[in-house]
Amino acid sequence: MGHLEIGVLASGRGSNFQSIIDAVERGYLQVSLRVLVTDNPAAFAIDRAKNHGIEHLVMRPKEFASREEYFERIAAELKRRGVDLVVLAGFMRIVGKPLIDAFRHRIMNIHPALLPSFPGLHGQRQALDYGVKISGCTVHFVDEGMDTGPVIIQAAVPVRDDDTEDSLSARILGFEHKIYPEAIRLFSEGRLNVAGRRVLVKGADIEETGLTHPPAGL
Repeated sequence: MGHLEIGVLASGRGSNFQSIIDAVERGYLQVSLRVLVTDNPAAFAIDRAKNHGIEHLVMRPKEFASREEYFERIAAELKRRGVDLVVLAGFMRIVGKPLIDAFRHRIMNIHPALLPSFPGLHGQRQALDYGVKISGCTVHFVDEGMDTGPVIIQAAVPVRDDDTEDSLSARILGFEHKIYPEAIRLFSEGRLNVAGRRVLVKGADIEETGLTHPPAGL
């Protein structure tokens, strides 16, 4: 696979976007961050893009005749820029079929739970309410469902008895910032193969597909 061009979709602060920027700038990821697309003109992710010389586009659904047209236009803008992989970094919309069809098995998302448990919003709160002992985060390919696409990489995060939603979210976020760049690296090296529900990783060891210890500094 040649040099990978990445398009990022974000709606808010974009902390995972920043972790990917950092991984590129320190040389861990040999990819180009081509464009940020956001549905929110006030998103802090825009500031991150500006600070690192990355093009950004504000595309709001209300400016389009339909949801389908909205995602068709996003797909067209990404294709026009030669994007190979689409990365969702806190994009607060269900991705429409026109974009999924245009980038089948080339759209990644990160979710703050061990899928298929606790999909949708507030995965950390759902985990606490259910009383699980292990939570975590999942990078997966996006399909037409809600957090239902094939799993690429996961990290397990123990739940403490005194955890709040905020404290658990903060610890999970540290793992998100480690495994998302890792999943992108595996894709960029041509090492991911989707076989039904499974994502097979060529030459992988456990450290690359299922982290079970805290990243450095956590």
